[in-house]
Amino acid sequence: MFFEHFFEKGLAQKSYLIGCQKTGEAIVIDPRRDIAQYLRVARENSLRITKVAETHIHADFLSGSRELAAATGAEILLSNEGGTEWQYGFAHTGLRDGDSIGVGNLRLDVVHTPGHTPEHISFVLYDLPAGPQPMMAFTGDFVFVGDVGRPDLLEEAAGIKDTKVRGARDLWRSLARFRELPEYVTVWPAHGAGSACGKALGAVPSSTVGYELATNWALAIEDEETFVKELLDGQPEPPWYFAEMKVRNRAGAPVLSDPAMPPGIDADELARMPAAQVLDTRSRYAFAGGHIPGSFSVPMDSSFSNWAGWTLAYDKPIVLIAADDDLEDAVWSLRRIGLDSVVGYLESLDPWIESGREAAHTEQVTAPEAWRRRAEYTIIDVRSQAEFAEGHIDGALNIYAGHLSRNADAIPTDRPILVHCQTGYRSIIAASTLERLGFDSVVNVIGGYEALAREFDAVRA
Repeated sequence: MFFEHFFEKGLAQKSYLIGCQKTGEAIVIDPRRDIAQYLRVARENSLRITKVAETHIHADFLSGSRELAAATGAEILLSNEGGTEWQYGFAHTGLRDGDSIGVGNLRLDVVHTPGHTPEHISFVLYDLPAGPQPMMAFTGDFVFVGDVGRPDLLEEAAGIKDTKVRGARDLWRSLARFRELPEYVTVWPAHGAGSACGKALGAVPSSTVGYELATNWALAIEDEETFVKELLDGQPEPPWYFAEMKVRNRAGAPVLSDPAMPPGIDADELARMPAAQVLDTRSRYAFAGGHIPGSFSVPMDSSFSNWAGWTLAYDKPIVLIAADDDLEDAVWSLRRIGLDSVVGYLESLDPWIESGREAAHTEQVTAPEAWRRRAEYTIIDVRSQAEFAEGHIDGALNIYAGHLSRNADAIPTDRPILVHCQTGYRSIIAASTLERLGFDSVVNVIGGYEALAREFDAVRA
């Protein structure tokens, strides 16, 4: 048997290629949209990708199943569980609880594991020449390392009412089936630490059933009501783009007809694109020092996809400010969440300045100065509610960075706005959002709450 797992750090997303070396057949589970790595690994190991499967309709990334099937001719295998409203809208082979998938001398048994979503399925792998015992479980967003899938996304992100409590109860029942697996079976989930699909995901790539039974907080709870309450409490804010991913993944992600990089453009071309969203991927310091008026700041780092999804509209073209070395990463990070409309890029701010156009600037202050002048500002803490509850500046208004664009009316305008997060990454995104919304006096705290807390004992829980 051949096995390789793939990890995309930006979305903390995992996918898997499993092959039978005797017959040369292979299957990919939960592929992402940039499929080159699956094709390369299959080719290097003399395998043919004949099947592609998904554990559920994903919310945090755009599936690569149709992309991979178009490139290889592979059969697409998807859940037909969960009721008519949870069915995929494109051609596929349907899977139900108790079905099996053959891949040469390998067998994957399908187990319906609802909770995170109603249609969710898991796959239990058997290497038949090695014996009749199960070997691996591909659990999708059902069981993670150290956590379980959140059941509230359909309600909180997609707006489907009265689903989170029902989903939590479904997940409780699904966990009974997980407990039936032998303790030696290895657990391979669809996400790791950094994903918004749970609240306590571990950073190691895999686990075992036995280890999860011994250490996973959710599996330690002994009654359903406590489980439901604990599961729904403290989940991270779900990005708004999750709802868009649900719709697109259910309908079928479009196959990329031209995966080429966008062209370089100049300032005059950009000026002729009044509808374009300008996404500046440079560092927070470079953005604050000078940027194209009205542009969004989302610095390139491991959270880039997530915050681009919070920030950008799906129905408008995108122009990037990105160094040549970052361009491909930035474009693919956007494509992984379906933001395909990048129409051009500028490598730096220089062409804009050299054309005689004016740059905007974001004022930044150090933590000591922010504290000294705190009475002059409306202070907006753009961290999560959980972070805010652990400690905050007295009098600060807590609006999560991703929620600013829809809560602008709640922000007082009688004083300049002082914005901070934990370290400064989210607050520069927030500052650019506020500036784009028309707030004139926005000041960002360098180093965020961590810097404030180091300098002063005047922050409180």
